[in-house]
Amino acid sequence: MNDPGADRRGRPFVVAAPSGTGKTTVCRAALERDPQLRFSISHTTRAPREGERDGVDYHFVRPDRFRELVQADAFLEYAEYTGNLYGTSWEAIEGPLAAGWDLLVEIEVKGARQFRDRRRDACFIFLLPPSMDTLVERLRSRGTDGEETIAKRLAIAQQELEAIEFFDYAVVNVEVDRAVDEVLEIVDAERRGRTSSVRERHGRAHVFKNWRGSADD
Repeated sequence: MNDPGADRRGRPFVVAAPSGTGKTTVCRAALERDPQLRFSISHTTRAPREGERDGVDYHFVRPDRFRELVQADAFLEYAEYTGNLYGTSWEAIEGPLAAGWDLLVEIEVKGARQFRDRRRDACFIFLLPPSMDTLVERLRSRGTDGEETIAKRLAIAQQELEAIEFFDYAVVNVEVDRAVDEVLEIVDAERRGRTSSVRERHGRAHVFKNWRGSADD
């Protein structure tokens, strides 16, 4: 697809989730299927995982460089998660939006709160695991964390669920293709300004109530 041009300003679509929910997989698949979406590349101080590339998956920087960027007010939002820092720069957001691209912004839940305070034009999507038990299985199957780190991630996940009230929509990632379909359905409805039916199906309060109910069964 050609550059959409400056006659249309893009919009940020923020996706956040507890660690292990699969937000990276869902976001990458959504980008492949929607040519009008671009990916906002965040900064992080964590080490790259296998297969990750600097400047493609993240901007991997040292902690001292990250702090310099914070002091320079380079970040729209930033947050600490399990000892590492993550942030979305103003530069990563403003350039693509001004060029007319919609942005998929994959960030930590803490950072999403800051984003909402500073960007009222954004749409916020919370990705939920099928259940907390499934989340434990996914974290263990990744093979990247020990039990102590997994326990910390789960404790944080419980706290992050309380932040779902700051989001517009929620999607349960039971199966990746279906979750991608639902995320793109939300994006399309928001673009067209026809959100009544999608809010009935994927509105945050409705989805979360059903998710909690199934967990209690």
